[in-house]
Amino acid sequence: MKRFVFALTAFVMLLSLAGCGQAAAGDERASTEEILEEFGLDPELFSDYDYGRFYGEEITLNVANWGEYMSINDDEMTDVNELFEALTGVTVNYKTYASNETLYSKLLSGGATYDIVIPSDYMISKMINEGMLEKLDFDNIPNLKNIMGGFLNPQYDPTNEYSVPYLWGMVCIIYNTTMVDEEITSWKTLWDEKYAGNILMFNNPRDAFGIAQAYLGYSLNTEDRDELDRCAELLREQKEIVQGYVMDEIFDKMEGGSAAVAPYYVGDAVTMCDDNPDLEFVIPEEGTNWFVDAICIPTTSDPENKEVAEAYINFLCEAEIALANCDYVGYSTPNQAAFELLDDDAKEDERRYPSDEFLIENTEVFVNLSDDANAYMQELWTQLKVDNSNVWFVPIFLVCLIAATIFVNVRRARKKKRDNF
Repeated sequence: MKRFVFALTAFVMLLSLAGCGQAAAGDERASTEEILEEFGLDPELFSDYDYGRFYGEEITLNVANWGEYMSINDDEMTDVNELFEALTGVTVNYKTYASNETLYSKLLSGGATYDIVIPSDYMISKMINEGMLEKLDFDNIPNLKNIMGGFLNPQYDPTNEYSVPYLWGMVCIIYNTTMVDEEITSWKTLWDEKYAGNILMFNNPRDAFGIAQAYLGYSLNTEDRDELDRCAELLREQKEIVQGYVMDEIFDKMEGGSAAVAPYYVGDAVTMCDDNPDLEFVIPEEGTNWFVDAICIPTTSDPENKEVAEAYINFLCEAEIALANCDYVGYSTPNQAAFELLDDDAKEDERRYPSDEFLIENTEVFVNLSDDANAYMQELWTQLKVDNSNVWFVPIFLVCLIAATIFVNVRRARKKKRDNF
């Protein structure tokens, strides 16, 4: 999808708004209309929400999100965090994580304190069940009205108290057409030995097992140990021909042509295909995972920042902000107001906005598995990653050990011979 060019606007913005990330008490704030126009946005498309009420309070908001998953740090796009800072005077401290499991571990261990997180559906369900998420005050999030009805009261948050949908998508296969000379239709491509050394795989257990489950015709939410064992066996077979297990590293590898085929998320596939016209992607015929990532407030967040965090959630639901994020990352938006602003090519792309019938027949949503099933999957995954991490390690180690033993014994024999003389 074409990206709007904001280079000139960004330059003017930096000159006029430099240093306004965290406003000191007494600083004057430009009007919302002036700020939006400086950022190249249409004030008519923005709500009348009072973002300026935090101005001058010297607040820092800690946000954690997936890598490459928000319109920031790109001169050709609206930097949504800079805009939020300009509107509120709040400083956004933005961090990224590579997987749901990484985020969960950080929150559980207390290794990081975030006011905003954006996990996936099944992880949100797990966090709700474990008391890790705050209930939201929707009086501070009136832009919830922009979210499509089909995304409200989802299975992972049935009472719609803990999350607001951010973006959604499916898992696909992305491949390099200069390295793959056939039509890709099935997950079996990821086990095809002719691509040995040129296959990438997810570096997290839920997505990796999900692909194996789809390929074998199992439910993506199976807890049957025999089925999980078979999936682990299949992934172990694949390991022999996999170049590497990746998450965000996939961008450099696929865009740079150092791998031929990989599974990843449709939104990121769109971005990679835009950057490298040799790339293409497809939804495999066996079916795939359909997922929603949603915005939440962890219970470990700073309680004094809760209202600011809810203002940030509301901000992300503004039509032009949701559009900017959708446009930048390539994922599908659950925001009706943003969807209406998309160009026709994006709206009509069935890989990004498939029919309800397609989703029902060809996709499955991850649900939170039982603790026992999660633990068993993690055990299998850990064993997979550890086993035969280098098939030559053991024989090389044994040869070195034998050589060292011979060397020591020879030295002892020579020393003993010298001593006898």
